[in-house]
Amino acid sequence: MVNAVFYHKDDSIYKDVRGKLYHFSGSYLSRVVQTIGSLIIYYGPLVGMRGRYYSGIARVVSVEPDPDLANHHYAHLEDYIDFDRPLDYLEGGGFERQLVRADGSVNGGRSVQAVRLIDEREFAAIVAAGLSEPDEWPDRVDSPKALSEFDELPQTGYVVDDAPRPILTQTINRPFRDAKFRQHIRKVYDRRCAFTGLQLINGGGRPEVEAAHIIPVERGGNDSIQNGIALSGTVHWMFDRGLLSLGDDFRILCSRQLNADISHLLVPDMIARVPRAAHHQPHPHYLVWHRDNIFKQ
Repeated sequence: MVNAVFYHKDDSIYKDVRGKLYHFSGSYLSRVVQTIGSLIIYYGPLVGMRGRYYSGIARVVSVEPDPDLANHHYAHLEDYIDFDRPLDYLEGGGFERQLVRADGSVNGGRSVQAVRLIDEREFAAIVAAGLSEPDEWPDRVDSPKALSEFDELPQTGYVVDDAPRPILTQTINRPFRDAKFRQHIRKVYDRRCAFTGLQLINGGGRPEVEAAHIIPVERGGNDSIQNGIALSGTVHWMFDRGLLSLGDDFRILCSRQLNADISHLLVPDMIARVPRAAHHQPHPHYLVWHRDNIFKQ
């Protein structure tokens, strides 16, 4: 395994889709090719926040030339999952020893590299810190195994001596990923249904809103927040069956195959309530797929 850090900026000129495509110049081709089959870490600035952060992981599955731009390439990615929180690269004195020196200063030459190969112990420490926050509202359906694995993740941002195999095992574990996806979507949507605007909390203090994948996992969808949306149970059912969808402008679309007027269930202006942060909003790549493949116009 060769792990790496991929620099990503949501509003850059590169033709990236977080968790699906990573667009890069040919100067980094030899490094990216080494990561095929391995997990990489997303890193860079986030809109509205100062500094640079580690924000998620994905697996590189293939690399191909950009047919439209000379000396540029695409890395195709799978298995993306967001971190529980943006992880400052300087936290705990820094995770990458070649990036942050022992005296706390930053290696300027290393910091400007868009693709950095990193030690597996550093990779493990970053992933452990990024996926270590407990869910404030865990569902009763979470399996004891998934929860115990979650609780055992290291709680610090420092380099650990163990190889990343336990971390890798958990990041591909479906119950673990489902729990994380649900945790992230509920948090960024403030436990509120994007289509109805309702924030329903049950008697036990748990939110009733569900985390919906825009592209279903069984059809190649990943666990990125941008491939998700918070929906109440009935609306989630209609969204999955193509009776509702969403425009790129977040306007709610109703299928002509609906056998009843449901406008009274939806927000009055028919504009979905999505997070303010652009990197948390549904990505057009996923929305277009839903409209083309699921929505019954």
